[in-house]
Amino acid sequence: MNYIVLDIEFNGRKFASEHPMEVIEIGAVRLNDSLEIVDEFSSLIKPIYFSTLNSFIRKKTGIPQEDIDVAPRFPKVMAAFRQWLDACPGDTLFLTWGGEDMKRIIQDVRMHKLDEAYWMEALYFDLLKGLVRARGLKNDVSVESAMELLGLSPEGSAHRALDDARMTADIFRALFGELDFERSQHYVDTFTNAKERKTVKLAIKAIQAQKVQPTWELVAEHYFTGKVSMDDPRKEAELRAIFEAEMHKNPRQGGPAGS
Repeated sequence: MNYIVLDIEFNGRKFASEHPMEVIEIGAVRLNDSLEIVDEFSSLIKPIYFSTLNSFIRKKTGIPQEDIDVAPRFPKVMAAFRQWLDACPGDTLFLTWGGEDMKRIIQDVRMHKLDEAYWMEALYFDLLKGLVRARGLKNDVSVESAMELLGLSPEGSAHRALDDARMTADIFRALFGELDFERSQHYVDTFTNAKERKTVKLAIKAIQAQKVQPTWELVAEHYFTGKVSMDDPRKEAELRAIFEAEMHKNPRQGGPAGS
């Protein structure tokens, strides 16, 4: 088994824009069956939009603007990354910290009209969720906090892709025997964000606290109408499915709807 610990940085921003956020750095380490690092990949990427990094990203990552200015574009980096990945044949499992890395790569693959088949078929394991389940945590934690929790000494710079990948590999090694790899997954398109999905769960609890039986119509009317755009029917369908799944897990009965 090839274990590829993957981390990216992207040009997140503090303001709304019609332009997409883009990957600006990829870092990855390859582990063998003994969980030893046997190879590494690292590259900066010059984005199409917002090629001048804002102050927030420069401070967060420490990436110099002059390095971004001379970095290759996404298609060239992805071609080199795929060549690096294909250098070791056999089954591959990607390890990520959360689901954002795979999502951002696939979004940029689509934006540049590259073939997405490899990434849609790639199997990955969310190590953050693995840690949360293994240690019974109530909330997500950062890579740095996970290192501290596990008594590991971080090296390198947080929020640089290769250094984060190395630290994530340390966490993977420490947790390996506690992980349920049956939870490995393929990327699935989502049309909601974490805040919206959490709102559904909080809405159910709030409605139940009023001794009312939650319905999707109540949740949509009181927690989403006028606050979240439902122009894309896929978003509403996804949120409704989350509501139904939560009600199936916790079918506490309240009073009549609307009472």
